[in-house]
Amino acid sequence: MLQVIEEGLIAWAGTAAFSLLAISLGFGLYKALVFVVDRFAEPDSASRIFLTATAGPLGIIFCLLALSGVLHSVPQDLPLLASVQAVTTLLLILAITWAAVGSISAIGEVIVKMNPALDDQWKRARKVETQTRFLVRCLNVIIVLVGISAALMTFDSVRQIGTSLLASAGIGGIILGFAARPVLSNMLAGMQIALTQPFRIDDVLHVQGEWCWVEEVTSTYVVLRIWDLRRLIVPLQWFIENPFQNWSRYSADLLGTTTIWADYGIPIDPLRKEFTRLLEESTNWDRATASVQVVEAGEKAIQIRFLMSARNSNSLWDLRCAMREGMISFIQENYPEYLPRFRAEVEDNTAQGPVE
Repeated sequence: MLQVIEEGLIAWAGTAAFSLLAISLGFGLYKALVFVVDRFAEPDSASRIFLTATAGPLGIIFCLLALSGVLHSVPQDLPLLASVQAVTTLLLILAITWAAVGSISAIGEVIVKMNPALDDQWKRARKVETQTRFLVRCLNVIIVLVGISAALMTFDSVRQIGTSLLASAGIGGIILGFAARPVLSNMLAGMQIALTQPFRIDDVLHVQGEWCWVEEVTSTYVVLRIWDLRRLIVPLQWFIENPFQNWSRYSADLLGTTTIWADYGIPIDPLRKEFTRLLEESTNWDRATASVQVVEAGEKAIQIRFLMSARNSNSLWDLRCAMREGMISFIQENYPEYLPRFRAEVEDNTAQGPVE
């Protein structure tokens, strides 16, 4: 037994030395590539992004390729050579899959950087980013599945099992389809959303009574950032089956109202002038819409609506609150007698005197 082990070690001595030399050369080539890119590439260039995304697996690929070349050039009668070649091939497939996932992600980052959200192109930029993020995730899922399948096919037992299972593939496909129906429906809904664009990254939505922004779109769900920094996780299929409000579909401009109840005797023209003055002083008003109207006339008071516009939902909220506070203060200081109040008529039902 010891003699067999000793003979195996002697047979592998030269091959091991050549393998270490080849791995060193491969790692040296990888370091040289990293040095060239770091020296001559710009920090935000495509080559730098690709290298950052694939730095880990790329070094492993260089080393494994060099090792694989040595293993295929040595005498094939070495003990355990087939097992070492199989392990090397398996690791190479996994490293290539890892590098491919990183490359696809890097391509997505390059596309997003090439379409910045400028003032005059923000809608197109958000559309491209939404589509790119979703397609990158779908491609990564496919690459991982293909890589795992290729890695498993390196084992003879797996190939034999796969051949024997072909007869039951139809039943297995039906069972898998029913089991994966929620996942598949969400992926198909995601493809439809990516193509039709009912919303994009950073769009302002009103979903289930919540005012929120689209923060992330994955292959199965959407992450919505609510105004108070909570996160609402919604499956993609929900957006296909349910109505929702998109406040920035074509532009972020919005109209908003503030209503105040007042007595019938209050004059409207002074309110209109004060409202215009407050809007002119506000930096949140976009100078597009301003209106004061009496929209309700109840039996006790009237309702006055102050209509205004702003550049986006955040500015509109601040503007509405500021106008409400300003108009209430103006009424309190100048027309306090016309604040809402209840009227009552008092009748004297006291008897005129004793009946004789």
